[in-house]
Amino acid sequence: MDWWAVFAFFIGGLVLLLMTGFPIAFAFLCMDLLGILVFMGPRGIFQAPLQIFSSLSTFTLSPIPLFILMGELMFHSGVAYRTIDVLDKWLGRLPGRLSLLAAAGGTLFSALSGSTLANTAMLGTVLLPDMQRRGYRPAMSVGPIVGVGGLAMLIPPSSLAVVLAALGHISVSKILIGGVVPGLLLGGMFAIYIIVRCWLNPSLAPRYGVVPSSWTERTVLLVRYVLPLSIVIFMVLGLMLLGVATPTEAAASGVLGTVMVVALFKKLTLKALKDSIVGTLEITVMIFMIIAASNTFSAILAFSGATQGFLGVIRGLDLPPLMILVGMQLLVFLLGMFMETISIMMICLPIFMPIVKILGFDPVWFGVIMLINFEMGLITPPFGMLLFVMKGVAPEEIGIEEICWAALPFILCDALAMALIISFPGLALWLPSLVG
Repeated sequence: MDWWAVFAFFIGGLVLLLMTGFPIAFAFLCMDLLGILVFMGPRGIFQAPLQIFSSLSTFTLSPIPLFILMGELMFHSGVAYRTIDVLDKWLGRLPGRLSLLAAAGGTLFSALSGSTLANTAMLGTVLLPDMQRRGYRPAMSVGPIVGVGGLAMLIPPSSLAVVLAALGHISVSKILIGGVVPGLLLGGMFAIYIIVRCWLNPSLAPRYGVVPSSWTERTVLLVRYVLPLSIVIFMVLGLMLLGVATPTEAAASGVLGTVMVVALFKKLTLKALKDSIVGTLEITVMIFMIIAASNTFSAILAFSGATQGFLGVIRGLDLPPLMILVGMQLLVFLLGMFMETISIMMICLPIFMPIVKILGFDPVWFGVIMLINFEMGLITPPFGMLLFVMKGVAPEEIGIEEICWAALPFILCDALAMALIISFPGLALWLPSLVG
């Protein structure tokens, strides 16, 4: 069978199963089993458990349940909510004060939860009612919350970054650290956009009276409620940057730090602990099933000759590497409008990573670009997941169309950040280079 026919067989079958509502992992497993029977014969079935076992029995995947547990503990304990009040006191009378609070809070919580969905839901639940009461338009209320919610995919601890590293055979520590500067860059871009837009059109975010607070009061609150959270961030990111901990060790220390902070704030209840563990188990099992199915998918593509055939076509193209890179990212962006992030990873990475190798691209740099693209997919109509999360927590009078239009400027900020990182690779590679 020609390589293009193999691709058509796999991709067509996957799309058909996903369109019927089949769960992602099971859709891939079905195509894996069918592919084994077609290309390897009945005896190939006995190779499937070995492939699945080798996919999961790797130290690379260890941080995933630990990062998820950190996010679950932060979310179910509600520790992060008090921090919003402290950050609010530090913003003074800046234009779009509550929108800036969403950008600052979302960036901070991205470094604590690692969950885009939890980040968006938490900010929407806490900030949106006050924004509505003070007359904020959707462009400056739901827009910043949706936009900044996706930063949890970039800034450690990000379980999706670990999944991407595992599927793409990229250094876990380097891709985690590589997302820090782009994540902070995006947070800064969101803040600049909010300030400029509110300065040009104050009606989007009406100013209101602020209860004055002294420097002493603000400093005390900062030390009491924000400093403990920064210690958790250091126990994950700082230890990796210093080179004294692997990603797994840093994730374990992050869980320990999170438990200590939650206990310090007297929020470590039996219910919060139980809900966090249950949530961690559910998400971890789902992710591990997806990784096992994806790696088996890659192995079958390689065995059938489809991967080599496709790479032969790429080698024969008389196109600059940059154009091929842009073409890959456009494909991911289009898929992100209709598909879930991990599904896109599973379909694209087995095909893209060999191309990255033959074109000589840095895999960490490419992985960071992909993460920003995945982030865009989360807020891009018609099926961006964070748009639906926002609709779930927003008042009934705010329709999905308004939420989509509010997200548009932040999609453009993501696109600009991608262009900057493509033009200046050091933005993604400088920090990882410090850890060797």
